[in-house]
Amino acid sequence: MVRASSLGFALVGRIGKSVLDVLFATVAVECEGEEAFLQFRRLGENVIFALWHGQLLPLAYQHRREGVVALVSEHADGEYITRVIENLGYGTVRGSSTRGAVPGLRGLVRAAREGHDLAITPDGPRGPRRRVKPGVVAVAQVTGRPIVPVTAGASRAWWFGSWDRFLVPRPFARLYVAYGEPISVARDADEETVRRSAERLQVELDRLTAAVDRRAHHEN
Repeated sequence: MVRASSLGFALVGRIGKSVLDVLFATVAVECEGEEAFLQFRRLGENVIFALWHGQLLPLAYQHRREGVVALVSEHADGEYITRVIENLGYGTVRGSSTRGAVPGLRGLVRAAREGHDLAITPDGPRGPRRRVKPGVVAVAQVTGRPIVPVTAGASRAWWFGSWDRFLVPRPFARLYVAYGEPISVARDADEETVRRSAERLQVELDRLTAAVDRRAHHEN
């Protein structure tokens, strides 16, 4: 018998997906730098999307129904996120850098070997906000897949009061999405190289975030 809580999570997933379909039908999207990941897709290779936790919603919708596998926290709120994005066509792996890290890494490696793009929030699940933690670089090193930084900004939005200032575009907003230069990490990379790769990802995500924010503010 399915527990009531499980039914509740399933209902949230279906309703959430329907609400997003209605909302994003009104949102105009402008993308920059898509060649960063399209070049790999043309070669039949997959990538690791690195995005801030607070921008998960618009970017998840942007890449819906593409078979991307996302790493989602094992915390209770992660279950709601899981159900919503699974209804958007994502696969999910549960885990984080602080809890369930080994199962999470194994699941991501398996998904990469099966030919899926991956999605990781390097500042999740609990912050600090917009600070890269090393987990995403470790996944890139183990899988051999390049990291593609991606950020989003909206001309009109709600920002929820959680630690990550979760972004939800308002109806009829303009959404700006920017992809950065891919970052590859060799499987035999030493500790210093891994550290520099994480710093490079931080710089690139900061640059992209500033760029989409400027465009969003200019729209206003």
